Amino acid sequence: MKRILAATSVAALTLAATTGCGAAGTASSSGEDFPRQGKSVELIVAFAPGGAVDTAARLVQPVLERELGTNVEVVNKPGAGGQIGYTALTSAKPDGYTIGATGSPSVVVTPLDPARGAKFTREDFQPLGRQVIDPAVVAVQPDSPYQNLDELLQAAKDKPDTITATTTGQQGGEHFAIAQIKEATGAALSPVHFSEGASQATTAFLGRHVEVLVANVSDVTDLVKQGKAKVLGVMDSERAEALPEVPTFAESGHDIVAATARGYSAPAGLPEPVAQKLEAALKTAIEDPEVVAKMDDLGLATSYQSAADYKKFWAQQEADYKTVLPLVQAK
Repeated sequence: MKRILAATSVAALTLAATTGCGAAGTASSSGEDFPRQGKSVELIVAFAPGGAVDTAARLVQPVLERELGTNVEVVNKPGAGGQIGYTALTSAKPDGYTIGATGSPSVVVTPLDPARGAKFTREDFQPLGRQVIDPAVVAVQPDSPYQNLDELLQAAKDKPDTITATTTGQQGGEHFAIAQIKEATGAALSPVHFSEGASQATTAFLGRHVEVLVANVSDVTDLVKQGKAKVLGVMDSERAEALPEVPTFAESGHDIVAATARGYSAPAGLPEPVAQKLEAALKTAIEDPEVVAKMDDLGLATSYQSAADYKKFWAQQEADYKTVLPLVQAK
């Protein structure tokens, strides 16, 4: 075959390049052939395995594989409160074969603080769809001396910065929640940062290395069922369906709302056919009845937004967090 090709005239090669080979090249660059047979899609999770971000990604993974007709590999790239994974995502080629789970406030706030040295901005992400909003909670050990929210807050006022509390990294959602509590009530908890994610923070709490677990509803649902944590308050306007017995901060007289929003994005600049396929596949995966049911079991109420709406939501969050960023910046 090689000898025949070598003997082929230049004219014949030129004709081939402008017909079959040329057409294939055009389809590839336009994304109309996405995904190519045998080529996997990498789904980056910027936190360690076992947390809510990782769990949600692994729930949608099999549906994405079915819808896209190719393998989807979840790859964990934890560290620096999500910054390592987000850097990897935005540095990837915008061809659809690399997507990532994106969670705010971390993905929104990191590029806003020059001290973080982020190599990406909001414009470097192409939102594909939002999956969930996960309210923040404050929890303690079942045998903790603080049996309700007021007792904990009073102790944190009396002895500021002596009661330790977990976060999933500098300027993560929990860090903001702790700062909001201090600003609204004067109660000063001492944040301990676990930059690899919720699973690392929870392990430290269960090992009694940190007194207070500041987390999300999804992070504590199983802990409560197992009798390993007592949730003192939910930072939302309404009680969480997964924790119906737990009062909101508002019920305790504190107007504080904090939550993590999670979705999926790609590097900016996807060809339109690729973006459409990914958006459609993610919508189907996020709204799949079995996925929704499993998310509910984890305390994660699905709150889908289309790519366009998620993009607007993201922009609004950026504007909102700019005003509160000074609360968590290193002094």
